Amino acid sequence: MRHAPATAETATPVCRRLALPHSTAAVPLARALIRSLLAGSGAQADRDTAELLTAELVANAVEHTTGDAPIELVVELLPTGCQVEVHDPDPVPPGGLSLPAPDREPDPWQEHGRGLLLIRALSAACGHRPTTQGKAVWFTLPTTPAAVPVIPSPRTPPAGS
Repeated sequence: MRHAPATAETATPVCRRLALPHSTAAVPLARALIRSLLAGSGAQADRDTAELLTAELVANAVEHTTGDAPIELVVELLPTGCQVEVHDPDPVPPGGLSLPAPDREPDPWQEHGRGLLLIRALSAACGHRPTTQGKAVWFTLPTTPAAVPVIPSPRTPPAGS
């Protein structure tokens, strides 16, 4: 018996969770996980953008929360794209994620301060929600169209040839 191929309506979402250390070592681990998940799944989300935004969320969780409790990375591959969440133990919402902070423009000369701006600008949606152990900060990326090969059109011979 043959089954119909999976479509956007019938594909089963894939969800992966990974506990990360509360240290800067978490950032390359998170980048590697998102890269391998998207490459291995055939998902059509923008892999470079997913990797960049995941690194920003994890770096913010490490930098702006205290303690040594692990940070959890949750990646859900959906038929419509992907959603990435970073869970941390601090219940305080990230300032400026949903809307830019009115009194704070990123200083172009500073190394920090643009992560949430990148997440707002490059994701389809982003936000945060409280959890029983703190908060989850998330973003979604839509699927990107599959690359279509460009086939050159046949040349029409010039008139009178």
